[in-house]
Amino acid sequence: MDATIHPNGRFSVRYYFVALSKILGTPNSFFKELSDATGFKQSMGFLLVSAIFSTTALLLTQPLENPLLTGGIYFVNAVGMTVIAAGLGYMMVTMFAGPKVSFRRIFGVYAFASGVALLASWIPLFVWITEPWKWILIGMGLAKYCGLGWRFSIFVILISITVISLFFWSLLPVMSSNM
Repeated sequence: MDATIHPNGRFSVRYYFVALSKILGTPNSFFKELSDATGFKQSMGFLLVSAIFSTTALLLTQPLENPLLTGGIYFVNAVGMTVIAAGLGYMMVTMFAGPKVSFRRIFGVYAFASGVALLASWIPLFVWITEPWKWILIGMGLAKYCGLGWRFSIFVILISITVISLFFWSLLPVMSSNM
């Protein structure tokens, strides 16, 4: 494994591109070989760079009335939903398996998977490709990096998607009444 995947807690542009190429090329082995030393800096850095790229691409390709507001919302959504989904995933793992995996590891899985998916999610209608791909990558990461096993990883993903969907579905009446 390349030393850039096992850094000493630092994030760099080189780390970003090495991690990106490994996730795109061999995602299963990327998560299997991901170091225990990988911390919040690397995973959050990866997510932030991808979110910046995705937001910039959206702003440059879509005609928007208020690009700064829209870009800000898009960026906060990209990072915020990853943090929320990772928190929900951590809660599911802790509730059903006990505290056997740290939040840092689970966040790393969600951040790397979401970061890769963000690179194409700004393209209209690509959500039908990037969302399933993101959840497949999360499943690989939970199984390989967190050691949860495939069945339990799929269970965590299904429960997470259900809870997130129900949450947004419950917001629809509130959002539609204010329009």
